[in-house]
Formats: sequence, C-alpha cells, structure tokens
Amino acid sequence: MELLRPVDYRKLREEIERLKREKNAVILAHYYQRPEVQDVADFVGDSLDLARKAKEVDAEIIVFCGVHFMGETAKLLNPEKKVLMPEPKAGCAMADTATAEAVLRLKEKHPDAWVVSYVNTTAEVKAVSDVCCTSANAAGIIEKVPSKEVIFVPDKGLAYFISKKVKDKRIVPFEGFCPDHYLFTGRMLERLKERHPGAPVGVHPETPPEVQDAADFVGSTSQLLRWATDPALGADEVVIITEIGLKYQMERRNPSRRYVFPTPEEGTGYLFCPQMKSITLEKVYETLREEKNELTLPEGLVERARRPIELMLEWS
Repeated sequence: MELLRPVDYRKLREEIERLKREKNAVILAHYYQRPEVQDVADFVGDSLDLARKAKEVDAEIIVFCGVHFMGETAKLLNPEKKVLMPEPKAGCAMADTATAEAVLRLKEKHPDAWVVSYVNTTAEVKAVSDVCCTSANAAGIIEKVPSKEVIFVPDKGLAYFISKKVKDKRIVPFEGFCPDHYLFTGRMLERLKERHPGAPVGVHPETPPEVQDAADFVGSTSQLLRWATDPALGADEVVIITEIGLKYQMERRNPSRRYVFPTPEEGTGYLFCPQMKSITLEKVYETLREEKNELTLPEGLVERARRPIELMLEWS
C-alpha cells in the first residue's frame, strides 16, 4: 500500500489490522501517544499496565508505541519475541540522566541501601538495580524493600512523593527529572486554579514538590485517569497536570466532564512530550509491514536487567 498525503487514516487502520492478523502481532501504546495510535493499539496503558501486558501477550511480534525504555522493558520480559519500535529514536530525557556508573558510585556511598529504579531507566541501569517500580506502585514496592535506606533512581519528583508516603525509609534521591513535568511550576498551577475556581486538581508525581503539595490528588497516569473520570468525584471540570495525551482517554471514559490540561490558552503552555508524539500511525504501519526497527539487547544484559522487573511484578 502506498502512503499518500493527505493520509487516509481509515484505510491505514484497516491495513494495520490486516497485518496484525497475518503476522500474529500486537500493538501496545502508552497513554501519551497520539489519539489515532491509541485507537489502533490492542492495549493502552501506563508503564505498569504495559509491563504486565508485555509479559502476558500471546504474539510473535510486539509493536511498542512508546519511548525507548518502554520497548526495552517489553524485550526484557519477552526475550524470545520480536519487539519493534515505530520510532527508535524516541528517547526519554529523564532516563538518560542516570547511567549505570553513576548509580554504582552512589551505591558506594550507601552500601547498605537497596537500589530502586523507576521503570523510566535504561536496561543498563536496571541491571545494577535491586528492584524496579512505576509511579503507580512505587510506594508499595519501597515498603517491601528490606533495607532502611533506599537509593531511588532517577526522578527526584517521584522520590519526593515516595518520601511522603513511606515514612520509615530514608530515600536517597538521584537528581534526575522529567523536563516536561518538572518545569511546570507552582505559579502555573495557581494561574489554572484562578481560572477554574473550585475544580479539583490531580497531578502526576513527576511534578515538583510545590505542585504536588497544592494538589487534591497525586497519582500515575492510570490513577489520574480513574480519579478524574469517576462520577463520584462530583465535579463539572477537573484540572489535570500531566502530558496532554491522557486527555483523549479521559474524554472517552467520561465525556460529560471537562478536563483542563496546561495549554497556551490557559496561560501555561503545553505539557507535551515530543518524543511520545514522534510516533505516527504511518510509522506504526511501516514498521509492522516491513518488520523493521527491531529492538535487540545483549543476552547477558537481558538476564541481569530482567530480574528487578520481575521482582517488581511479583511484589505488585
């Protein structure tokens, strides 16, 4: 099939569905993906949901619509399957802040501490970690860690969230952060509250402490989705501080409510991940058709990096 401009998305979706059947393939997509990519996915979720699903899928090919560390996680859990990335250059600035060498140096200073790595890390960092976590299960995972001191890599926003939830552990934070979430300021949130008085506020734990402290609810993307769309919340509109892609699923689940995200019209600018949005429906189609952009990892690294992810899933 030859792609023309403008793109016929209906035809493109039909072709992708045909290829999935022929090749025994599944498409996994994160909530921050473009709406048309979410629509063609067999499963849409946050990092924890996607890690679980990647281990469960009965398919020969996994097309992973997300940033690079997410595809790596799918490969670590399914080393025998072909994992394809529609945009292999889609990276994560936060994940890139942490290296295995930097984590080991921090471990030398805190030899009795367990290393807990956010799933938003490279396979090399996971390989020198004791257990992984996501924003959805971070507090629960760290409560199970046997050491009193915990090195948390790499996100200092999530480290702050954990320190408030788990009082009996000393959290040693790495100094990484998500440039999209962490650059949203308390003043920006004040501006949104002034424009939408009385609207409850939900924020992602990758935001700065001042933003988390001013919120009514702090949670992962899946937790924000459930909270914001719950009819029991009893609000006509809700302010949500995370990447704009989540708005699509909120509007699908509960279209009777208005979801206010940071935008230029709101006087804040977008909270927008260009790496996630670099994946297009055309790239999904081309990747599946040609079975290109396969993600590969060294066998020895797979064995070492898989253990902390499997322990996370066991503890979740």
